[in-house]
Amino acid sequence: MVSTPCVGVCDTENGVCVACGRTLDDIAMWAAMSEAERIERMRELDGATDAEE
Repeated sequence: MVSTPCVGVCDTENGVCVACGRTLDDIAMWAAMSEAERIERMRELDGATDAEE
């Protein structure tokens, strides 16, 4: 199973998904990333979300 922050609500604003926070480049490259790379990116996204709150 591939780890993903996707919540199935794909809506982008300025090239970023408003639901999961990934960029369009992140989304396009996700399947080619290693599991370690995906986990690291999800940690980065979690940190960005925490900073916005």
